[in-house]
Amino acid sequence: MMLKSKVAVQVISSGMLPEDTLMLGEAQMKQLRIPQGQHITLRFGSFSRNVKAIPIAKFEGIRVSQSLAKKMGIHQNATLGVRYKEDTSSVVLGPLIGVLVSRDYPNMPEKPFGSISMFCRELAQACAEQGAYVYFFTPNQLGDMASVSGWVFAGGWKKTSMPMPDVVNNRITSRKMESRPSVQHFLKEVKLQHTSVVFNEKFLDKAEVFDALKKDETVARYLPESHLLRNYTMLNAMCSRYSSVFLKPIRGSLGKGIIRITRAESNKGYLAMFATASGSRKQMFNTLEKLFSTISTKMKTIRYQIQQGLQLIEIQKRPVDFRALVQKNAKGKWAITSIVARTAGDQHFVSNLARGGTLSTAAEAIGKSNLQNGINKHEASVRLRQAALHIAKGVDAQIPAHFGELGIDLAMDTNGRVWLLEVNSKPSKNDNTPLNDNKIRPSVLALIQYSRFLSGF
Repeated sequence: MMLKSKVAVQVISSGMLPEDTLMLGEAQMKQLRIPQGQHITLRFGSFSRNVKAIPIAKFEGIRVSQSLAKKMGIHQNATLGVRYKEDTSSVVLGPLIGVLVSRDYPNMPEKPFGSISMFCRELAQACAEQGAYVYFFTPNQLGDMASVSGWVFAGGWKKTSMPMPDVVNNRITSRKMESRPSVQHFLKEVKLQHTSVVFNEKFLDKAEVFDALKKDETVARYLPESHLLRNYTMLNAMCSRYSSVFLKPIRGSLGKGIIRITRAESNKGYLAMFATASGSRKQMFNTLEKLFSTISTKMKTIRYQIQQGLQLIEIQKRPVDFRALVQKNAKGKWAITSIVARTAGDQHFVSNLARGGTLSTAAEAIGKSNLQNGINKHEASVRLRQAALHIAKGVDAQIPAHFGELGIDLAMDTNGRVWLLEVNSKPSKNDNTPLNDNKIRPSVLALIQYSRFLSGF
């Protein structure tokens, strides 16, 4: 039997309370069925300590000594979830969430995590309000598997030694860093030794996602025809089937390195458009062979996915696509947090914001677009939401890794059919919506609720 509630943890000076004593409100001890005056185990993440629980009348909360709080990594009074596990006689506080980020800048106390510092602070603030505790750490801070040097927000950012968390959210944004042996070892051991749950365990690559989703009947209809580009025969087959095709680097991000190939109108040759940081560069080729020989030099270092070109909806000749943020909720089920439309910038055929695109709501963009067949905004929005949920469930079912949030890029063609462009297991935290009036964003709240679900709080 586990009763759940939240409790305020008061840290009081060590001279007034021995380290091995826990003071608890009398009503709470009764409610949680904690035996009085007996030795029990206090747990917080991987931290555990035998303590004696003493009831206090007319008091709500838990009191711990400063030295005990320091060992737990709790800096000041915090509100945490609490439960009593009868089978092990332990009072468990939490959830303790560890967010693994790519890097920190200790000499920038205001922005120790670069561009995601605002997100980190928002998550820390939301945890304080929601009764959870979060710290942030990087691959360089992984030591022995007993504790980790992490950042907590307590009136400002502080670095401190923390127990291993109940839940690890992997926010590493570099593939190279994620594949480091030390990181892989940590992710494996934290699950084995501390039964921590890790979500968003790994990067996805386009070929892996498309190959896995082809096997799923509900999702296969959203997939444009795509293959790993191996040779000229494949390029020729795809170019004769479709009037335009896209070559996408398997490990690309931010639309870098995408090439669009279109058959020239007079059937005389092929036009290749290369996405570059400053706009798109065009090049005409008389024959597909010549085009292929240009690309084949790139293919020595880059693996491409070749994909059927789509007749996407446009606003004033600028292609539009959609980014859906899909997250698991308090019940552990996929739900849609937001869908935004991204319209390509003037000189670009890639709609990424990093390339001068603009954001709007999905309904707004659909309303202004050249969508045909009399499909209304509402119906089109419903199709996008349905597709995003089907795809998230498909990724979960077909790819052997644990995900708690996915950024799903979708497109809609002029007939109103929805297509999957790509799935991102590290959805960006620095560009989705501006912080307004200190309100916690739903995307941040969802992370905490799912962490609570995973850890049983």
